[in-house]
Amino acid sequence: MCPLPVKPRALSDSVDSGSPTPPSSARRHLALRLDDGWLRFQTRLAIRRGRVETVIPYTGYGTTSWVRVLARIVRSEPRDTGSGRQAGALKPLKDGMRGWRNFTSAPIAHAAVRVTIAGTVHDVEADRGGVVDVRIPVGLDAGWHTITVQSGGSRIVEAPVQIVADDTDFGVVSDIDDTVMVTALPRPFLAAWNTFVLDEHARTPTPGMAVLYERIVRTVPSAPVVYLSTGAWNVAPTLSRFLSRNLYPAGPKLLTDWGPTPDRWFRSGQEHKRTSLERLAAEFPGIQWLLVGDDGQHDEAIYAEFAQRHPQNVRAIAIRQLSASEAVLAGGRSKSAGPPTPGVPWIYSPDGAGMSAQLEQLGIIRRSVRPADVPEESG
Repeated sequence: MCPLPVKPRALSDSVDSGSPTPPSSARRHLALRLDDGWLRFQTRLAIRRGRVETVIPYTGYGTTSWVRVLARIVRSEPRDTGSGRQAGALKPLKDGMRGWRNFTSAPIAHAAVRVTIAGTVHDVEADRGGVVDVRIPVGLDAGWHTITVQSGGSRIVEAPVQIVADDTDFGVVSDIDDTVMVTALPRPFLAAWNTFVLDEHARTPTPGMAVLYERIVRTVPSAPVVYLSTGAWNVAPTLSRFLSRNLYPAGPKLLTDWGPTPDRWFRSGQEHKRTSLERLAAEFPGIQWLLVGDDGQHDEAIYAEFAQRHPQNVRAIAIRQLSASEAVLAGGRSKSAGPPTPGVPWIYSPDGAGMSAQLEQLGIIRRSVRPADVPEESG
């Protein structure tokens, strides 16, 4: 929930017209110039130190007619690439690479990337921050699949993708910080701590939330679980390990690429959540989502606005109530629940057990459910 520090970004596409600019344009120009200069320095240093092109794969998702592929292309130390087909990115992830090493890896702007799905190669391009986020038309059966990703001379790495069945009508969108994990840090320090210091072993899972999510996917095995956070892509490996170690269901993580934009010094985390929710509504018009967040600042308002615009896409809204000390560290609680949402139930609880009982009453989960068949997310 809390924004993470600016990660290295790629070379600027901006054009200096040479004419006087208004204050907002001047700020934009300065931000991008600083960003470009930092990346050029990082890239020169990485090349001089012999760092090699590396793909960091993320969990993707899609339907039986398309796949959204997510990855990041960076320069990493050769010793991190190890050996074997998947070693390019997975070895440092399994070895517990700290967040600061992800942060200091120079991204490769506009890298040419080869994505292989069901034996067919698709050529795509990373963005200016080295992030691959592309939608590829392809026919796959519902369930979990493995695709491969390679960039330049990098090793081939595998990435899981979840294909949602065409008749799926329920899914979960979950916040991360203060919802599935307890951060217990003041917001001004949370971003730096998460990025540079903390690994997944030091993070604390929110009581009962992993059990709650497991009960949900056992009740509805076809339900996708999407983790939506304002965190930066550079901490995705750490978040993946945390979720896996604490037995949360596997699922894609929708993070963001922090850094300058054409009109802002920093990207808006709230806007990232709003845009991601709108995209999910467009991609899966037949799914009703259980939206899970917390009452520290913005989740209630964002979810309420979405439910008001798309009531047909919201099954319920579940809000974790922060403790008094957590609320202080989070900078306070949200002032209101946002606009009214007729027909969309809200539930509140400090933990997963309380949410579970209320979701039973709503008929979203059952008391007796069969095991789910989902893989453990790698990394």
